[in-house]
Amino acid sequence: MTTRVYCRCAYAKVVPEAVKDEVLVGLDASGAAFEAVPDLCALSAAKDASLKRLAASPGLVLAACYPRAVRWLFHAGGAPLSEEARVLNMREASAAEVLAGLVEPSGEVSP
Repeated sequence: MTTRVYCRCAYAKVVPEAVKDEVLVGLDASGAAFEAVPDLCALSAAKDASLKRLAASPGLVLAACYPRAVRWLFHAGGAPLSEEARVLNMREASAAEVLAGLVEPSGEVSP
């Protein structure tokens, strides 16, 4: 089972809008189940309980920003990610690369 999470990065304007939009539209069109969160940074700052639920999810794949930053956010929010959790970097990867990693999570996405 795969748990897909899409972060909108609503407050930090660091991910290109076009990439965020294309990933969201493509993910929705794929028919794959996913959870959209407004901003992982805000969830971490609030120590939101949803971080623990997400961190415990099997086959977790997140579309957000830099993997190191996302792992730190979960840790700071009291919900460290497992080594198996995958973070897809919308700051550097193309929307097509991110979508491939979300829809076909067994594929590798380098950034």
